[in-house]
Amino acid sequence: MTQKRWTILRPDDQKVTSLQQSLKIHSSICRILVQRNIETFDQAKNFYRPQLTDLHSPWLMKDMEKAVDRIVSAIEKQEKILVFGDYDVDGTTSVACMYKFLRKLHTNLDFYIPHRYREGYGVSKAGVDFALQNGYTLIISLDCGIKSVELIT
Repeated sequence: MTQKRWTILRPDDQKVTSLQQSLKIHSSICRILVQRNIETFDQAKNFYRPQLTDLHSPWLMKDMEKAVDRIVSAIEKQEKILVFGDYDVDGTTSVACMYKFLRKLHTNLDFYIPHRYREGYGVSKAGVDFALQNGYTLIISLDCGIKSVELIT
C-alpha cells in the first residue's frame, strides 16, 4: 500500500504580515488566505463577501440551453416535475432553492431526497422508480452524480 504524502504550502511571511495589518485579523487566518493566493484587502473582501457579479455565467455550462428549454417545455405542458438532490447540506439546499423557485411558476412539482443508507449518494434506482410510479416526466437532478447511465435513459 502506498502512503500519501502531504505537502504543506509555505506562505510568504511578508504577505501574511501585510494582509494581517490591512484586515486586522489573526495571522493564522491570513496564512491560509495567502496560501490560497488571497493577498490583498480587496481579494479578501471578494472572498468573504462575494457578489452575484463575481459568478461565472451559467450559460457557460455545457447544454445549459437544452436544460432550460426542457424545463420551460415541462412547465408549459403542465408535466409533473421531480426535483432530486442528495441528502447532504449542499444537496438539500439546492433542492430547496430550485423547488421554491419552480413553485412560483408551476404547481405540478415535488422533490425527492434519497435515503442516506439504503440509496446512498447520487441518482438512485429507488428514486427513478418513485418518479416512474408517480407519473413524473422530468427529473431535475441537482448536486448529485450519476453512477449508472442506464437509470436515466
